[in-house]
Formats: sequence, structure tokens, C-alpha cells
Amino acid sequence: MTTMLKRKLYRTAALGFCLLFITIQDIAQELPFDDTIISEEPVVPNVPAPALNKRAASFVKKYLKDYDRTLTGVKQRSESVFSIMDSVFCIYDIPVQLKYMAVVESELKTSAKSHVGALGLWQLMPSTARIFGLRVTSKYDERRYVYKSTVAAAKYLKVLHNEFGDWLLAIAAYNVGSGRVHYAIKMSGSHDFWRLQNFLPLETRNHVKKFIGVHYYFEGQGSEATLTKAEVLQYRKTIAEFSEGNSSADEDAKVVTNLP
Repeated sequence: MTTMLKRKLYRTAALGFCLLFITIQDIAQELPFDDTIISEEPVVPNVPAPALNKRAASFVKKYLKDYDRTLTGVKQRSESVFSIMDSVFCIYDIPVQLKYMAVVESELKTSAKSHVGALGLWQLMPSTARIFGLRVTSKYDERRYVYKSTVAAAKYLKVLHNEFGDWLLAIAAYNVGSGRVHYAIKMSGSHDFWRLQNFLPLETRNHVKKFIGVHYYFEGQGSEATLTKAEVLQYRKTIAEFSEGNSSADEDAKVVTNLP
């Protein structure tokens, strides 16, 4: 088993350290059950899931209903593609849930091409692709490659998040450009996507909401990638309070257990 594990790790080393956890998890599922190694630690309840913003709820509900057949088809071919995206996003330390953007962009089709020249899973324009290290010529276009295009998209998303400090604004900027998002911030006087959205093009507003919808389709809930910066801070506070309360409950349980 040790030799096999090492070989797997050597083959996946180029994808980064985060793949180690994926490999170990897969191997663990194949091991025979041994009731002598059951953990004695108490089971921690699931933490609260992020709430869906009310301004997105009706759109998400309708989107999931209208595109159920399309999303079902995408899901059937998503496993291998998502595995690659997960590994890349781990390396670049951005939420792996951003992979759902590629569903909105291209339905995970490497051959997808827009009327303005965006191409591939991530619908990168030639100039943007070149900025982030892809080779794009008339005969050879790395936007069609899953791994290479995902690396470029990860770099771009990280730059956008550093610029805005908010994943929803980064997603909007990925679609329409940073300039239009800065304009929306200026006109609305807010950095909250839900307050400035009406100063963005309809396509961009819907693009962000579609991402949230796809996220809910695949995971049944949101994450920090579906929240504004203010919502992320509030959610982290909620998680901290939940964890603190759960720790207190565990201590109380230990006291009761030790009573004569």
C-alpha cells in the first residue's frame, strides 16, 4: 500500500500539495472497515450553511427549473474536469466552488466560442489569455486545454479578488471588466453587489446570479463564494459563535460523563 501511495503522489505532484488529501481520501474509502479504529471524539454537528440572499432567491429558483436538463447533462461530464479545477484552485488558494463559473461560461465545453472571440471552458479573450500565460495563435490555442486554461482563470480571478476584496464583484468583473464594476461602485456609492447591480449590464447581473444558481444545484447550499464581503464577515462571525457554543456543549458533556 505504501508503494502504491507513493507512486500516486509522484504522478500528482505537479498539481500541488492539495491533491494529497484527495488521494488519501480515495484510498481510505477502499480500505476494509475496522471497528478497532473508531474515533472516540464526539461528532460535531454540521455548521450552519450560508443563507441565500433574498434578492437572488427568485432568480435562482427559476434558473434551476428552466435549466434543469442542461445542468443534468453538465453534471454527467463534470467529474474529471472538476477534479482538475479543484487541484488548480487549491494551489492558487481560491475557493474551489469558483469552478461553477465554468458551467455558466461554457457548460464545460472546451470548444465553446462566443461571438466576440472568447473561447474554451473559461471563455477567455485572446488578450486576457496571453496576459495570464496562455499561448494563443491561429494554429495553437491553449484556451482549449482544461488544465492550462484553468490555471489562467485562477490567476485572473485572484487578481480580481485582490482588486475588489469580494468574490461576487470579482465574478462580475470577470464577465464585464473591472472598469464597469468600478463605475457601478461609484454610481451606487456601495461595494455591495446587491446594491450596485443595477448599474451593471443585465447580462452581468444575471451572470453572477447564474453562478449562485449553479452552486446551489451542485452543492445544495452556498459558500463564501456566493456572499458579499459583508456577508462573509457576518457568516464567519456566526461560525465562530457556533463553534464556541459547540465547544461549551462538549465541555458540559464531559462534566456529566465524569459524574459518579
